[in-house]
Amino acid sequence: MKIDRHGKAKVLSPEEIQRLFTSGLTTERDRTLIGVMLYTGCRVNEAVTLKIKDVYNSKGRIRAEMIIRKGNTKGKLATRSIPILSELRCFLATYKPTNSRDGFLFPGRWGRGHLHSEYASLIFRQACERADIEGASTHSCRRTALTFMSNAGIPLRVIQEISGHRNLEQLQNYLEVEPSQVRGAIAALSMLSPPSMSSNNQDKQNADNTKLSTES
Repeated sequence: MKIDRHGKAKVLSPEEIQRLFTSGLTTERDRTLIGVMLYTGCRVNEAVTLKIKDVYNSKGRIRAEMIIRKGNTKGKLATRSIPILSELRCFLATYKPTNSRDGFLFPGRWGRGHLHSEYASLIFRQACERADIEGASTHSCRRTALTFMSNAGIPLRVIQEISGHRNLEQLQNYLEVEPSQVRGAIAALSMLSPPSMSSNNQDKQNADNTKLSTES
């Protein structure tokens, strides 16, 4: 959990995501901005520097894939194309900037340039306060998206293609391990018990059950 900008940004639960979009984010622009980060796993700077033509075609229709340009990525590694989910498509369908002088999807003040990443972070923090979500930052959107994909069994190499990480080691630092996963992993070790030990444990359990039955 992230407190006072220290520590890792938390991975949002489905319930927190619901609260964030229903009671935290108050405008179509803000819901679309956070939706872009959550449903593509992109970085905040990648989101705010999106061009309108990276998302909509020349006829104003939403593209099948969103283009994240190489020049706007961390390390300027490669351009990425990420499929647009129906959930994100709903936000994009109702949000279309009309005063963007420089063609940015999320224009800055008076339509000049693009929304600053620090201002996007402020929007998110204020939304989390309204939705009673603690320990989250804009990085939570990225961590949540990548962790959900990992927990769904998506191969890391595929997730890396979406996230744009330089290597798998960097990607793994983003992934959250849940306590239930740790308990499940340890429980799996029970299969390592020697047959004799398993038999002794069963005999002891049977004896305890017999004793309880007699005493009752």
